[in-house]
Amino acid sequence: MQYTIENDKIRLTVESLGAEMVSVVNKHTGAEMIWSADPKVWPRHAPILFPYTGKLTGGKMIAKGMEYAGGQHGFARDVEHTLVSCTDDTLVLELHANDQTLKLWPYAFVLRSTYRLEDTTVHHTLTVENPVEPQLRFGIGFHPGFAIPFDDRHTAEDYEFRFDELESPLCISARPNGLLNGTHYYYLARNTRRIPLTKELFANDSHCMVNLRSKSLAIVEKDTGRRVSCDIEGYPYVLIWSQPDWPARFVCIEPWHSLPGEENGPLEWENRPCAVSLKQGESWSTTMSTTFDR
Repeated sequence: MQYTIENDKIRLTVESLGAEMVSVVNKHTGAEMIWSADPKVWPRHAPILFPYTGKLTGGKMIAKGMEYAGGQHGFARDVEHTLVSCTDDTLVLELHANDQTLKLWPYAFVLRSTYRLEDTTVHHTLTVENPVEPQLRFGIGFHPGFAIPFDDRHTAEDYEFRFDELESPLCISARPNGLLNGTHYYYLARNTRRIPLTKELFANDSHCMVNLRSKSLAIVEKDTGRRVSCDIEGYPYVLIWSQPDWPARFVCIEPWHSLPGEENGPLEWENRPCAVSLKQGESWSTTMSTTFDR
């Protein structure tokens, strides 16, 4: 089921399946600013990544003495979340551990998504609670897709990623199979604020940048300055990605708090590097704020 909130600038629609942002419309121009999820290209809009990001080593985990198969980016994006509250500018959905999730990951948890509008900004806060587990370890991240070009007068070549600080983004490689190899690191660029969107940029999949100094990363229309800007402050990992097909029809800016599994990493969940470890009764939150200046 879909739920909509709005203010005088933008209209946000969220789907209860995955608590996924599926539409952000500029109310003055009617422009849709979120990727359409064309199944022939990439069938997602802005999935939530939980309880892990990327792939699992061997496509599986061992948790509480049992083996569980796991697909990419966890299961939160593929299950129903329940509406908790909806006001004019704020929407809250929750996912609690249930019979479906316990077959995939044997832990009790609460995952709360709070969407709040402020002018042209969507604030999306993810809160995780540990109700009963002695320790709850998890990974988490955001994966929004933004539609480009912004209008019919522009093409993909007219866009660039732009940092708000001078950066030499160091990237961790998960090539060729989506798992960390522990040896391959590279600079995406050196001493720049700009990464041009080119046909070659995503030919080998995403780029996972570590420890950026910038507080924001935007996709910018070079001749007009119109942009979609994401707050990335406090995130140890920020990915950029699109399908390798050219011309690009969307781009993703993905702040993560955890990494994919390692090629030869541990299968035991308790030994897998995590974003957060919560004791019983504890909670933790992270927010991604996206501003649509287009």
